[in-house]
Amino acid sequence: MAKSEVEMITSERRRRHWSRAEKERIVAAALEPGATILGVARTFGVHGSQVFRWRQQLCGKPTSAPGFAAVTIATEPPVAATRTQGLIEVELGADTRIRISGAADAATVTTVIAALRAGNR
Repeated sequence: MAKSEVEMITSERRRRHWSRAEKERIVAAALEPGATILGVARTFGVHGSQVFRWRQQLCGKPTSAPGFAAVTIATEPPVAATRTQGLIEVELGADTRIRISGAADAATVTTVIAALRAGNR
């Protein structure tokens, strides 16, 4: 059986008072690479939540990057601007496809329709 140190509190004050130097020593031990809060708390005979609270008090709360990015909602483009770009697409069977994209003037559309009629005869 291993020997362990026992501390008896005989005064009316039931809670143990930890000096700032003791808190700093315990928190420093918890910040060592590979150390765990629970392991350090057991070593020094305190509760893990107490070491966690002291770490927050002495080191500040950990800051993290925000989980969301700022988003700006833009207005939708006017419907008229979308219509001016237009697209005419005609498929004839599986092998023939004619596409006119952008602003098509009447002469271009007439020429395409005439060509389609001539090809179907």
